[in-house]
Amino acid sequence: MKKFWDNAAASSPETELSDKSVRPTRAVVPSALRIGSVMISPATVLAPMAGVTDTVFRRFIRNLGGCGLIMTEFTSADGVLRAKDQKAKRYLHFYEDEHPISAQLFGSDPRVMAEAAKIVEGLGFDLVDLNLGCPAKKVVKCNGGSGLLRDLPRIGGIFEAVRKAVTIPFTVKFRAGWNDEEIVCVELAKMAEDCGLCAVALHARTREQGYSGNARWEWIAAVKDAVKIPVIGNGDIRTPEDACAMVAATGCDAVMIGRTAPANPWIFRQIEQYCAGSDFDEPSEADRYEMIRTYFRMLIEEELPDATGKMKQFASWFTHGVPGGAGLRKAIYESKSAPEILVRVEEFFEARLGVGTAAVAD
Repeated sequence: MKKFWDNAAASSPETELSDKSVRPTRAVVPSALRIGSVMISPATVLAPMAGVTDTVFRRFIRNLGGCGLIMTEFTSADGVLRAKDQKAKRYLHFYEDEHPISAQLFGSDPRVMAEAAKIVEGLGFDLVDLNLGCPAKKVVKCNGGSGLLRDLPRIGGIFEAVRKAVTIPFTVKFRAGWNDEEIVCVELAKMAEDCGLCAVALHARTREQGYSGNARWEWIAAVKDAVKIPVIGNGDIRTPEDACAMVAATGCDAVMIGRTAPANPWIFRQIEQYCAGSDFDEPSEADRYEMIRTYFRMLIEEELPDATGKMKQFASWFTHGVPGGAGLRKAIYESKSAPEILVRVEEFFEARLGVGTAAVAD
């Protein structure tokens, strides 16, 4: 399947030329989606990402606008049941301004998954999601994440146990299969629907692919044709045009965005603007400065134990495309504390922009 961003401007009958770009004329990302009792508006979802989608990043994305649903990092169901598991507690910490929010769990024991889902519901989450997509060896080794894709009967047992345990909407995110010879996405989606799940999200790659190669959007289309519950498409959405192209190509009810979000946290707002028929905002250097400074300040205010590490982790994404960004990254990586990193960022951009801190956006 040709992706929108692979096609020449005049090659598709579903597009037309404009002064900005080629735009889909037959499909846009829906303005809203109902998953069970929860309304998602617009129909865009921040994908759960390990080490990324903590409460700071989720609120950061929500405040930039355009994202209908946010999700936690995938969290061990076993960890949720262990009272002293601080990592699980941290992953499931959220604030009221994050609603609607979904908690994603992984595990292979139906009883444990059901008990963890009950706890999630009690914490006030709007939805609970099962992770059948993580390709990490340490997760797969424990028969979690995409490791379960080779055991559909066990998945069915988890579906039934969790569905009986909670009243909030229950969803699942999965990959197409273990490899190209073991594609199970349609069968799995039908089973999810039969077990009473409220929506499915497909990352259109196999476990064997990891994050390499192209996502196969035709698998999303096949799942959409097979079930009546909402289908969320995930994979290779890098621009607003890509999001609309996925909807056009697959008929999916919503789009989920993962790795693009840390590199371009404006992507959700851009999709909303694009689907409304207007040109979407391209951030200026001053916008990028304010974005980096805002996120880094939020990390410091949250008093996360790994705030310094988070800043260094996000520096490579946030400074991509910034003139002189290599020098800024070097200064960040050599800094010893979170406050020092913030000072380096402010010094770098204020020297480039020729303004003081107060002039940029307080």
